[in-house]
Amino acid sequence: MPTKPSIPTPTLEELRAAASQLYYTLNDKELAMYGEFMGGLVSDINLIDTLDAPTLQVKYPRGALIRPSAADNPNNAWYWKCTIQGAASGKLKGKRVVIKDNISVAGVPMMNGSAVYADFVPDQDATVVTRVLDAGGVILGKAVCENYCFSGGSHTSATGPVRNPRNPEFMTGGSSSGCAALLVAGECDLAIGSDQGGSVRMPSSFSGCVGLKPSYGLVPYTGAAPIEQTVDHLGPMATTTADCALLLEVIAGYDDGRDPRQTNVLVPKNYLNELDKGIRGQRIGVLEEGFGSPGAEEDVDAIVRDAAKRLRDAGATVADVSVPMHRQAGGIMIVSTLDGILSTFTEQGPNGPNPKGHSMVEAIRYYYKAQRERADAMPVTVKTILLCARIMRNRYGNYYSAKAQNIVRTLRAAYDAVFASYDLLLMPTTPMKAHRIPAPDATLAEILGCALDMTGNTAPFDATGHPSMSVPAGISKGLPVGLMLTGRYGEDDIVLRAGHAFEQL
Repeated sequence: MPTKPSIPTPTLEELRAAASQLYYTLNDKELAMYGEFMGGLVSDINLIDTLDAPTLQVKYPRGALIRPSAADNPNNAWYWKCTIQGAASGKLKGKRVVIKDNISVAGVPMMNGSAVYADFVPDQDATVVTRVLDAGGVILGKAVCENYCFSGGSHTSATGPVRNPRNPEFMTGGSSSGCAALLVAGECDLAIGSDQGGSVRMPSSFSGCVGLKPSYGLVPYTGAAPIEQTVDHLGPMATTTADCALLLEVIAGYDDGRDPRQTNVLVPKNYLNELDKGIRGQRIGVLEEGFGSPGAEEDVDAIVRDAAKRLRDAGATVADVSVPMHRQAGGIMIVSTLDGILSTFTEQGPNGPNPKGHSMVEAIRYYYKAQRERADAMPVTVKTILLCARIMRNRYGNYYSAKAQNIVRTLRAAYDAVFASYDLLLMPTTPMKAHRIPAPDATLAEILGCALDMTGNTAPFDATGHPSMSVPAGISKGLPVGLMLTGRYGEDDIVLRAGHAFEQL
């Protein structure tokens, strides 16, 4: 007996609603006619409902899941603990790794920092997770991330603020907040974070660890919840540049067409072997517009300028350079992503628009319902962006996002003009040290105000795709200061090499 189709034919009410959304003027007779016309399409959709789709591999058994108590989670950095033992040998043998909680680990809850995802459990391992396990790493669990990964602070997660191990009254930075806290506290050796506006580099700066946003597309994003496809990056975090280089070797490389971000296939290098080539002869441009920005602290600028002098004394050629457009770059970046963010956080769900790559279909099914039932649980950062994006789309379609994406090419060319003469750009990662965590009764204005004010130097390079890394430059008033080094597209090895040379000083 044939199975009853699970996808019913459209009702007249649904046809009316769809026609209205598409600005069609159709009477009920015409609507019924179109309903008959789409009968074949509905049959095709029912066919898809009966077919199995390929999934990402789950190759290694899961250990017991533990939701740590407050006593076992002093910085509130763990979301879930587990033990997933990888291969018996490999580059990461013996390394303890944590995964940011917007990256799928099969069988381990994935909240993406938000109550909207409160009970979602993925059924697949992200590509980077499988690569870590294939290399012999041990995954210890999921690190707390900011609500929808949409904060440079560490105060927006639905599970509460993540505290800086150096001073618990201050933020770790976000949105890879838990990753930074666990690294600095010594609870893991390596972490994988995501970076769409600085979310690997900002917590590295605030907390005092190392974080690399790789060249766009070098590390596959497959299996991670996106913000916007043109700025999505996954990247390594560690306490040393050498460990960042090691992890990058493992997770970088083409993902067989599963990730549409990998249109320019970059061939990974032996990043670890490149580190000892040193800084002598490298040409470093100290970016004038990266200093003295709104909210900048004098001690941060001074420590980073001193770092530039130390690199010069070690044999690098160091000179001041200017890219006037850098002051506008953060605004260009955020407008370029508005329409994509609206799609990702509403219609498309946590998979984003992904027509050619691998889709996490169970995540789409879950989120489509949850977003409609729990939209009020979205943070003030996301609500502000989505309301603005919806109004702009209602007024102008995607005109302004499209125009800003075109301007991104001008921005990229402005940086590339400097890279014609210099190997690296140098500036503070964040213009200030870590913010104090807001009080529990903080207003929405206060929460928003310290969530996005630190992105001015980091966000531009998510849009342009250049590799960019934060390394610790010093301590002031008990809090770390981050030095950011940015290089030519595809020259992640040069960036890592300079960071390693600075560590040796």
